[in-house]
Amino acid sequence: MTLRWEAFLDRVQERGEYSTRLEAERAARVVLALLGAHLVGAERSELAARLPETYALILLNPLPATEPLSSEQFVRATAAWIEGATEQTATWDVGAVLSVVADAAGEELTRRILLQLPAGYGLLFGCPEPT
Repeated sequence: MTLRWEAFLDRVQERGEYSTRLEAERAARVVLALLGAHLVGAERSELAARLPETYALILLNPLPATEPLSSEQFVRATAAWIEGATEQTATWDVGAVLSVVADAAGEELTRRILLQLPAGYGLLFGCPEPT
């Protein structure tokens, strides 16, 4: 089942403890664009189908990554794209968005997504690393 845009953003805003919906939206757009650049195939399509259309399109139409980013590099890239962000605030942003993404994806799809990503992303999604 696809989450509605408002429900998705409400959850991101709540988990990220953002004072405005605009802050939650900015974090969601940046994190999903970066995530989309690192996912391929069925997992990216299945995840997009479970996200609101706005975010599904961001996930499906990224600039492809030239190389996989480690979880630390992913956080740094997020910080670079969000004005005024630090690595600490970007870690918070990534965790807020990806934990909502994991909820929308469900356990089985999240596990398959994590298998595509370098080690260390499980913490960002708020789940254990797959083995």
